[in-house]
Amino acid sequence: MSADTVQEQMLLDSQVRPDDQSSERIVIIGAGQAGCTIALELRKLGYSGQICMIGMEAHLPYQRPPLSKAYLTGETDIQKLFLISGQRMQDANIDFISGTQVLKINRDRKTLTLADGRSVSYDRLALTTGGICRALPLHGSDGENVFSLRNVDDADQLRTHWQPGANLAIIGGGFIGLEVAAKAVSSGLRVTVIEGLPQILSRVTIPKVSRYFESIHRTAGVNLITNGKVAKLLGSPRVSHVQLEDGTMIESDFLLVGIGLLPNIALAKSAGIECQDGILVDQFTRTSDPAIVAAGDCTNHPSAYAKRRLRLESVQNAVDQARIAAATLCGQLKPYNTVPWFWSDQYDIKLQVAGLSTGHDEWVLRGDPESRSFSVFYLQSGRLIAADSINRMHDHMLARRLIADGAKLDSQILADESVSINDALAAMQ
Repeated sequence: MSADTVQEQMLLDSQVRPDDQSSERIVIIGAGQAGCTIALELRKLGYSGQICMIGMEAHLPYQRPPLSKAYLTGETDIQKLFLISGQRMQDANIDFISGTQVLKINRDRKTLTLADGRSVSYDRLALTTGGICRALPLHGSDGENVFSLRNVDDADQLRTHWQPGANLAIIGGGFIGLEVAAKAVSSGLRVTVIEGLPQILSRVTIPKVSRYFESIHRTAGVNLITNGKVAKLLGSPRVSHVQLEDGTMIESDFLLVGIGLLPNIALAKSAGIECQDGILVDQFTRTSDPAIVAAGDCTNHPSAYAKRRLRLESVQNAVDQARIAAATLCGQLKPYNTVPWFWSDQYDIKLQVAGLSTGHDEWVLRGDPESRSFSVFYLQSGRLIAADSINRMHDHMLARRLIADGAKLDSQILADESVSINDALAAMQ
């Protein structure tokens, strides 16, 4: 009997029959987008057993993307970010333990040890532990005015410094750093973004698109520094200046560090669950323990689209993978094979990314960047593998479908806006 067959049988043996579900408990560690989605999806799928969700934060599960935008500027409050209300949680019979951490998983006894002293038993477990902001490896990075942005408490701390005329230094030119920069400069703050690589957004797009966003930010008044290597943080207990390797000194009333996310795997790893750049899961979100699934930013999964393993940090991945995890917990094995997609809002620009452009051998521009509405399509041997769309929802939605279909496209047709892509595809068939 193969290893895969053994695991399939172990999974089936671990399932509780529908008439026995009332005595079973599924526990979800993590109360973010993935954890909340699993809990609600279990009920949609007819699961009648106990559901317990455990979250480190004191809040109800909430959306994270607005933290770098509307919530940070006070345009919205936390109540509008909640993914589920307390009443709906109660109606769905979901037990929610908030404001405490799971310290240990005992897989033999199927129990969890909580930081508040409690012990919680489970029949099956879902890990949705998310990610941890990568720390800046410099003396002074723990200064009282140095922040990261991952949760509501982080955003609340940033808001106490959010004053017109204040000097904000942002280390990292990725989505979080640029979204905060856009809101900050629009609010009258003096903003410097320091990116250590030759271009911003270098991990997600090509130089042409990066230069476009650099131009947008500089025009708005952001002091944008690329190839900026941070050498020192000066001042204690508050950092007053950021010094670069070339000697440049940047004044800072407060700092935001946005240099990436690490998967939160400490709990899984200490329990002996296989991890490698995330919690390793199969196409059905199963971990190396057949009684445990995992979903969201903390996971590393096989991708039929990319033909390799991926660790993704996106709402799309958290939600779609969580739905697969819920189905698996209910004994319904559905493979996770969705084309990844992302988005970022900066000023009046919505960047939507479909697929992953890694490995492309040709890119095609459709539309005029000067119009603030265009797309870049990425091809590999004529097949569409990814697209960046700026203020072009239609292109983005079309690209997602075509990428999933493995469509081959003519680059001249893609570049010619007078030709409908759909019509061209129909003519080719």
